[in-house]
Amino acid sequence: MSFIEASSTGVRERSVATIMGQVLTLVAAAIGLFAFATYLGRDLTFETARIFSIVGLVMLVATWFVSALRVGSLGIFWLMAIASAIGFGFAPVLAFYAEANPSSVTSAAAITTLTVLGMAAAGFVTSKDLVGWMKPLSFIVLGAVVVSLGALIFGGLGTLSPFISIVILLASALLILVDFNYVRKHATEDDVVWLATGIFVSIINIFMSLLNLFNR
Repeated sequence: MSFIEASSTGVRERSVATIMGQVLTLVAAAIGLFAFATYLGRDLTFETARIFSIVGLVMLVATWFVSALRVGSLGIFWLMAIASAIGFGFAPVLAFYAEANPSSVTSAAAITTLTVLGMAAAGFVTSKDLVGWMKPLSFIVLGAVVVSLGALIFGGLGTLSPFISIVILLASALLILVDFNYVRKHATEDDVVWLATGIFVSIINIFMSLLNLFNR
């Protein structure tokens, strides 16, 4: 999946710009669908929301093992389905925070935006190839998310909750840096969908972690 060197720098730069544009377009669409799902599902019960969260997590894990879910039209559809499931799963929680502590929602959104912009810029301008960080960070985030979801279903994390949120926050931020570094150094059009999926999930993880920390 490495980037094929073009015969001229100009062609390579246009190719990277095109891939970046495609990735960001899909990320924006997924975030928009996530936001719409949180609005539609704001009155869901917490039990129903948990089911959506589990479905979203299972669908996300499936992308690791089924290559067809990471490319083309099916991959785009799968990403939008994941965004919808996660949105419905988070909807009643976000509605609760918006009513009980609205400033935490706006603060989390603002800090998430600044974090994403900063890490994306750092990843894109970093000359070192960071692809070796991708799998370890992904496993850290997945493990922490599974622990959090398990605690949500079977019992609270207690004093570990802030620690888990911080781990997810830091690992997700670093993943954004690595993903944008990968776009610059390796990405082809076959990588667009899975990169967009990873960036979208990292953004949502950062936002959710900040909300959890602000509402302790």
